[in-house]
Amino acid sequence: MPDYSFSQAIYAVVKQIPPGRVATYLQIAQLVASKKHCRAVGNALHRNPSQGSIPCHRVVNAQGRLSPNFAFGGLNAQQALLEAEGITVAKGKVDLKKYGWKPTENKQHHNL
Repeated sequence: MPDYSFSQAIYAVVKQIPPGRVATYLQIAQLVASKKHCRAVGNALHRNPSQGSIPCHRVVNAQGRLSPNFAFGGLNAQQALLEAEGITVAKGKVDLKKYGWKPTENKQHHNL
């Protein structure tokens, strides 16, 4: 189970994803620790203590699919939040080539 500081590092990275962009669980895991921690990223985001300031809706799976178990209203809520930012969602999926976040755009990683 990830500790508090690990979750805080995840939240710090997710806060860097700009509106109109998405990142994958794998991407967040690699920026914080290692690719082995993808599931821990999902668990931390599911426990997001501040939905208003931690944009967990901008995190999708490796194929660009939205979470059917999005903790803050389900798939439809995640889709609505992304579409409000100008991201096109088709059949529950986002085009990662078009909307994928490149962390070098921000260059502020929070490795433990």
